[in-house]
Amino acid sequence: MADAKVIPFDEDRPRRRGAVRKVRAVPDPAEPAESAESAEPGVGSGPEPAPAGAGDGWDRRIAGGLAFLRRRITGEYEVDDFGYDKELTDQVLMSLLRPLYDKYFRVEVKGIENIPKEGGALIVANHSGTLPLDGLMLQVAVHDRHPAERHLRLLAADLVFMLPVVNEVARKAGHTLACAEDAQRLLEAGELVGVMPEGFKGIGKPFGERYKLQRFGRGGFVSTALRAGTPIVPCSIVGAEEIYPMIGNAKTLARLLGLPYFPVTPTFPWLGPLGAVPLPTKWTIQFGEPIPTDGYAPEAAEDPMLMFNLTDQVREQIQHTLYKLLVQRRSVFF
Repeated sequence: MADAKVIPFDEDRPRRRGAVRKVRAVPDPAEPAESAESAEPGVGSGPEPAPAGAGDGWDRRIAGGLAFLRRRITGEYEVDDFGYDKELTDQVLMSLLRPLYDKYFRVEVKGIENIPKEGGALIVANHSGTLPLDGLMLQVAVHDRHPAERHLRLLAADLVFMLPVVNEVARKAGHTLACAEDAQRLLEAGELVGVMPEGFKGIGKPFGERYKLQRFGRGGFVSTALRAGTPIVPCSIVGAEEIYPMIGNAKTLARLLGLPYFPVTPTFPWLGPLGAVPLPTKWTIQFGEPIPTDGYAPEAAEDPMLMFNLTDQVREQIQHTLYKLLVQRRSVFF
């Protein structure tokens, strides 16, 4: 298989190839047009015309699928400097996640208007659920519910890029290493960047501490947003905490496997692979009012007190919204 073409991150991308365009034949003005009255039905008029649009949908899908496969085989597709493959993400990865998003978790999105229509922004969300499905659902929510169908570039932990297969898929989906340099490059290029500052402390916390935010680190995400001059959008996710209720942590086994934790839930590992099926909880994702950062001086990114205050402001806003959503929730599953 040929290698994909890599384009620099800050260059304009050419128009996508392989688009199918229909061309309507234009009659020659020198030839007289046959009037509707002169043509007798059933005499030289040919078969009855098919209804407009009949079969066009399937024809377009088949043609698009074949064109997609051809580009994959010949390597005529593009990835950016981070390995992001927009075409694969839109046509394959998002399609695989949508049934989980729409039918299984039935995600409800609020405050999508708080995400800018264009330009960089940092979305900061709580993290939970034992496995990082919340990040994937957040990615689908931004793309499918935002009027501009924006793509969210998630910052992921080192472990993600150490796992075979997962590493490649994560990069294709637009995820990148959770470091300040990569995040700043993406923000300055006008991308939406997603970060979950709780990290493994949030995703691997016991079920008894659900919806209680863990420490947000040292405020590195605030420093990055200040340097890029982009707004910070707090995001609260309800529903992910209950998909794998973590009632225990096999720490010895986790150390042997090189994992931050090894979860024990009511179904895993007791039911084997079946225990890895998440519970069908009802999710709500709410985006809060953006916090602007472009009004600060360039040296503000080095002010530890300012970073602490902004970090605390973001954390408090997410926590308050979580409690509000929990009060409004009728049931974990409905």
